[in-house]
Amino acid sequence: MESTAGRERTARSTGPERFLVRGRLEQLPRRRADRDLVLRLVASRLMPVHEPMGERELTDRLADLARDPVGIRRELVDAGLLTRTRDGAEYWRTQVTEFDRLGVEEVLAVVDAALADEPQTPPGKPS
Repeated sequence: MESTAGRERTARSTGPERFLVRGRLEQLPRRRADRDLVLRLVASRLMPVHEPMGERELTDRLADLARDPVGIRRELVDAGLLTRTRDGAEYWRTQVTEFDRLGVEEVLAVVDAALADEPQTPPGKPS
């Protein structure tokens, strides 16, 4: 029978966490699929979807997660996981990843936001 520690080690070694050293990303994997997987993990740990964040705060948060925060920030933008203003002063996440843990309240908020973007009929006009 396999020990709990052995099962945890096996499970962890197949996920993106295998590229982290003591919870930090020291370098991106070379293989594109692994790189994309790790970037999605970092994005999910970095900030919620659709909440803007200033460049300085984003870089500070990335510094806690990765050795090269500016390079990782650039990779996240290039991968389409983050979007930024033209001047780079503000960033936000645009994609939900498999690493996001959305509860019922978060899902309802996303649905409400999507519905709010639909064209509304002005009051007093028939639908």
